[in-house]
Amino acid sequence: QKQLVESGGGLVQPGGSLKLSCATSGFMFENYSFGWFRQAPGKEREGVSCIGSRDYSTNYADSVKGRFTISRNNAEKTVHLQMIGLKPEDTAVYYCAAVWDPVPGICPAVIEKGRYRSWGQGTQVIVSS
Repeated sequence: QKQLVESGGGLVQPGGSLKLSCATSGFMFENYSFGWFRQAPGKEREGVSCIGSRDYSTNYADSVKGRFTISRNNAEKTVHLQMIGLKPEDTAVYYCAAVWDPVPGICPAVIEKGRYRSWGQGTQVIVSS
């Protein structure tokens, strides 16, 4: 059974940092591309970042470029999202998602939720003073 479990969310002051983790199980991890999405109250779920399975290519939403960094550890079967310079508008539930993608295994420029088939339950991030 495929499972994604996010952790690392919490309350942080503006300008602070958090590192989200996504632990996976049941996946042939190296053949999956992964994405991070977020959903704020009353808003649509939006793509934040993704990382490819083959070339480890990455992409980011314009709103987080330069502040967020996605990474993957194939040995540990985990995906991470390092977030720095957090802003109140980053407040949302953050979700990890996976898509079977052995070929071409790249991360497209547009991070669309419809591409992903497996989702975690999310972890809450609140940025507030």
